[in-house]
Amino acid sequence: MRPADVNGLDVASATKKFFSRVLPIMLVMLVCNQLNRSNIGYAQEHLQADVGIGAAAYGFGAGLFFIAYAIFELPSNIMMEKYGAKVWLARIMVSWGFIAFLMSFVQNETMFYVLRFLLGAAEAGFFPAVIFYFSRWVPAGQRGRATAVFIAGSSVAAAISGPIAGVLLTLDDTLGLRGWQWLFGVEGILSMVVGVIVFFLLDAKIADARWLSEAEKTALSAAIDAEDAAHTVKDGGKVNRWKMLLNPQILVLCLIYFSIQLSIYANTFWLPSIVRQIPGTTDLSVGFLSSIPWVCAVIAMYFAGKLQDKARSKRPLLVIALLVAAGGTYAAAVASPVLALVFLAIAAMGFKSASPLFWTIPQSGLHPMVLAPAIAIINSLGNLGGFVAPFGFGIIKEQTGSVIPGLFGLAAVSVLAAVLVYFLRERQRSTPEASPVARLRESHA
Repeated sequence: MRPADVNGLDVASATKKFFSRVLPIMLVMLVCNQLNRSNIGYAQEHLQADVGIGAAAYGFGAGLFFIAYAIFELPSNIMMEKYGAKVWLARIMVSWGFIAFLMSFVQNETMFYVLRFLLGAAEAGFFPAVIFYFSRWVPAGQRGRATAVFIAGSSVAAAISGPIAGVLLTLDDTLGLRGWQWLFGVEGILSMVVGVIVFFLLDAKIADARWLSEAEKTALSAAIDAEDAAHTVKDGGKVNRWKMLLNPQILVLCLIYFSIQLSIYANTFWLPSIVRQIPGTTDLSVGFLSSIPWVCAVIAMYFAGKLQDKARSKRPLLVIALLVAAGGTYAAAVASPVLALVFLAIAAMGFKSASPLFWTIPQSGLHPMVLAPAIAIINSLGNLGGFVAPFGFGIIKEQTGSVIPGLFGLAAVSVLAAVLVYFLRERQRSTPEASPVARLRESHA
């Protein structure tokens, strides 16, 4: 079907319903995901005091999550394609929630390592499954906004995770449990409950959506099919999926995403430790102060999201975001603890905005047949930054007593990533009205 044959009114109506009904479900899932990823950052000192897990062991255990994530990412996505998003995303949530709950019973380093590895294996496939889900439900002209809103949810979760962690840690010795046990236990149970609810709320494909009219289902499916067909024509009609995965472009995408993840997870796991350097802080104040960079990131991502759907090319915006991340991180390394928090907020505005800007490039530039496995590979290899960052910072802190050398390294890697952006190819829209939804908005302006 030609794009001109698509009923723009029905596509716009269906997309609006997706944003109001399905995207909030995804955001709740992502909030649970980020709560369980970031909680060990707030529990670090308590794990050291109660269980004897030092800085290097903590960094290694935090990073093991991403080793397992990388190993099981592609198999998880293959299973998702077989069983459908509804079943597989619910399974992912329930299993990671159960293992997160078991973290409240950690007694030694070995148990800590095993549970962190299992948590990564359980969670593998979640993010690329959601991004691929968007590509099957949202027209290209609106996909950037959907991705930006979804990824912004991780910053919202990071912003609220600090206060939540601070409150739960104050439950120390309640019912005979330590504060960090309450932290892992409550957040793990929350994920399991949400996973069960998701199974009953989420639809696997457009045809299953009872909240769409038949006309909306037909129009939205036709719009997605037309975009897939356009990719096929441009790429010569025949696609070898595995040959495309060897494309150097995917390697460059992996390297850029690796650098973004380095910054994100260095801050996720070590920001509370940096904030604790401010004199007079407590568990509760560290939790609230640690939320400041993530609140700033949410604001920045909102404006970046508004810009990216209007831009013909996302590359200049991505370069700016990476350079902001580099500048803020470098300044934080040379500033006092209070000013370091200010500059880390600036850095967070950069590296968190870079993430949704980045994902619009493979979504628009890769063929639909290779999109799902490509996203899985980019995400799994890029997420190894989640191993390198906490483990590297742990070694640096144990050897030097400070994480400042690690901040210098993060700044340099962000600059290198900004350079690599110019080696990417990107399909650009000739005009902002290229999609049916965009044309419809223009006609009603």
